[in-house]
Amino acid sequence: MSQLREYIEKHPSETQRVLGIDYDQLMELIINAENLYDRQKQHQESQKTRIIKPGSGRPPKLTIADQILLTHRIPTSPTHLSNSWSPIWNWRINR
Repeated sequence: MSQLREYIEKHPSETQRVLGIDYDQLMELIINAENLYDRQKQHQESQKTRIIKPGSGRPPKLTIADQILLTHRIPTSPTHLSNSWSPIWNWRINR
């Protein structure tokens, strides 16, 4: 479990400040994403012709919930960036 997830689970009232959505919305998002991931994985497995046993391969390093938390925090505009990043952001936009 990531440090961010641990923090959010210990302090659910801080979720709005940290992520921009409240704790209930986050839990609903995680549950829906996990269900969608399971359905897609089952569909992919039903389409495969297997040569190697299922379950082989490298396990994922991050859970679905941790992936959601990390991707939800990606800044999407210069207003979300700190002052140290704004010159880089402006350089990329003006290119």
